[in-house]
Amino acid sequence: MHAAVVRANVPGGPNEARLKNLRDRVVPRVSSQPGFIAGYWTEAREDLGLSFVVFEDEASAKAGAPAPGADMGEGVTIASVEFREVVANA
Repeated sequence: MHAAVVRANVPGGPNEARLKNLRDRVVPRVSSQPGFIAGYWTEAREDLGLSFVVFEDEASAKAGAPAPGADMGEGVTIASVEFREVVANA
């Protein structure tokens, strides 16, 4: 398994429109990607959001993750993406 660790710029922090966009647009799009296993989106702090999305393999993680600079809607953009092998889970 491989994870995409995604940091997003959320200027001004979360609001109802951004949370709705995340739940109604972003999460369904990511979860429909081939190889998707699970995804977790955390609260934004200091204008930075963090998500951790697990895929079956590295190729699926790279194909399913947004690119740095991508516009996610409602003023949110992708700051960075890292790919890591999952070495343990519970």
